[in-house]
Amino acid sequence: MKNPQVIVAGAGPVGTVAAYRLASMGIDVLLVEAGNDCAIDLRASTFHPPTLEMLDELGMADTLIEKGLKAPEYHYRERESGEVVSFDLSELADETRFPFRLQCEQYVLASMVAKKLENHPRAEVRFSHRVVHFTQDDEGVEVALEGPFSIEKVRAKYLVAADGGNSIIRKWLNVDFEGFTYPERFLTLSTKVELKDYIPNLAYVNYVSDPREWLVLLRVPSAWRILVPAKEDQPDEWLVSEEKKNEVFRNLIGREDVETGHRTIYRVHQRVASKFDHGRVGLVGDACHLNNPLGGFGMNSGIHDAWSLCSKIKENLDNGHDDSRFAAYDAERRPVTHRFIQAQTMQNKKLLEHSPEENHALRLQEMKDIQKDPVRRREFLRRQAMFVSLEEAQAAN
Repeated sequence: MKNPQVIVAGAGPVGTVAAYRLASMGIDVLLVEAGNDCAIDLRASTFHPPTLEMLDELGMADTLIEKGLKAPEYHYRERESGEVVSFDLSELADETRFPFRLQCEQYVLASMVAKKLENHPRAEVRFSHRVVHFTQDDEGVEVALEGPFSIEKVRAKYLVAADGGNSIIRKWLNVDFEGFTYPERFLTLSTKVELKDYIPNLAYVNYVSDPREWLVLLRVPSAWRILVPAKEDQPDEWLVSEEKKNEVFRNLIGREDVETGHRTIYRVHQRVASKFDHGRVGLVGDACHLNNPLGGFGMNSGIHDAWSLCSKIKENLDNGHDDSRFAAYDAERRPVTHRFIQAQTMQNKKLLEHSPEENHALRLQEMKDIQKDPVRRREFLRRQAMFVSLEEAQAAN
C-alpha cells in the first residue's frame, strides 16, 4: 500500500482492532508489526462485555466466543477460611447481549483479526516491519519503516501508536510515562491439571486472598493459569524452578507432581502517559497506560482507547483535520484511565493482600455487604465490567 491514510504500529489486540475498525470505516490502513507474527504469550485473557459489544460491531464477537469460555460468575475467595464472595454478570442480561466475561487469550483475537486484515481491500499487514523514525507536519506524518532488507518512507495522514509499554513512538514524542513500578514481580504458571477436582465450586475467574501468598486462578480454553506475587529479592532462576513450582501447587492443591506449560515472570507497572495525543499521532493501549492485571482492565481499556481514537480519525478525514478532535480523545480516555483503570486495579490488589490485617477485614466485609445489596451489587458489576468507565469517558465530551 503506497499511500495509506493511517499507519498503525503494533499488531497486538489493540493495534489489530484499531486497524480493522479503520478499514471497516472505509479508511486505507497499513498495520506494521516488528515481530514476524502476532506475539503468543501469557498476557491478557479476559474480555469484558462492552469490549465484546465493540467486537460484535466488527462481526467478530461470535467467532471469538466460540474460541473461548463464557465466565458469568467470578469469585473473591479467602484461602484460609474458605469463604467465597460470588458475583454473577448474568444480572446484567437486561442491558447487554454478553452478560459474561469471555476467557480467551489475547493472541487469539490478535491473530484472528490480523488474518482478516490480510484479506481486507482497505488494509495491508506487514510483519517484520517496525517504525524507526517519523516526522509530522500540517498535512500528515512521514514514517520510516525498517523491513528485513530495507528502510522505506511511507506517508499517511495519521499514525496510531499501539506499540506497547516500551513504545518507541511515545519516547520519541517525549511524552512522560508517569507512575510507578511495583517492587515485587508477578509469576504466571499454566497447567492442564483440572483444579476443579481439588477446589470445590471453583469459578473460571477467582481472586484468592491469603496473608502468605495471594493468587489469581483463571481458566482459559487451553489450561488453568495461576498468578502469584514474586518478592523482589527472589532470583529469577528460583522463581521458574521445580522447587518454586512444587511450592505453589503444594499450597494450592496438596500435590507437587504437576506439569506446567509456562512459567513466566514479569514486572508490573501503574503508569499513564501525560498526553494521549500529539499532533497527528495518537497513543493507545499499553503505549499510553500500564496497570496490574487484577480485574482484566488493561487490554479492554486499550481496545476502548482504539475505538474512540478511530472515531476521531474518521471525523477528521471526513471533515478536515481539527486538533480539537484528538484533544477530545485525550479528554475522554486519559482522565478515566486515572480515575478508574489505575484506581480500581490498585484497589483490587489491596483486596487480595492482608496488609494491614485490620484493613483487609474491613475490605472483605465491604465486599460481603455489596454482594448482599441488589442496588450496590449491580453498580459493582457494572463498574467491574467497565460499563461505568465507558459512560464516564463518553460524558467527557
